[in-house]
Amino acid sequence: MLDEPRTSNPLVCLSDEVMRLQGRLKSIFAGSNGATGLPPMELTVLTAVVEATSAPTVPQIGRSLGRPRQVIQRAANALIDEGLIEAAPNPHHKRAPLLLPTRRGKAVKRQVDARAIKAANAFLRGIDAARCSRLAEDLRELRGEIEAHVRAKRA
Repeated sequence: MLDEPRTSNPLVCLSDEVMRLQGRLKSIFAGSNGATGLPPMELTVLTAVVEATSAPTVPQIGRSLGRPRQVIQRAANALIDEGLIEAAPNPHHKRAPLLLPTRRGKAVKRQVDARAIKAANAFLRGIDAARCSRLAEDLRELRGEIEAHVRAKRA
């Protein structure tokens, strides 16, 4: 194993570490997410809808997650069929409805969160919780900067 990163570009190194971290985090939370019976993409879309500050559209979720709109649409359709989210008219776009969580969808998300918190608390006994909070905030800020850069490029 190499002691030094393969590239000196900090964004490439960060991307590699985030991808590796994602795999490790999935293993920590596999039990809490799997208990819903929802496939991972459906759970991801449900989370995006429930956690959104305003009702998102399928294309918005796709852009945010870096996933094709069609993949998000299939997951959203399944969640609608299961009664976990609903589509509402979008006054700003005729073909992209707003996605809203149902009571049942919010309840499922609360159950996932409760299991995830239990798993996270068990894990946090061995690592620095304050450091995790700082890293999460740093990553949130970086994500915002990247999203702003992408929007500026499109304009």
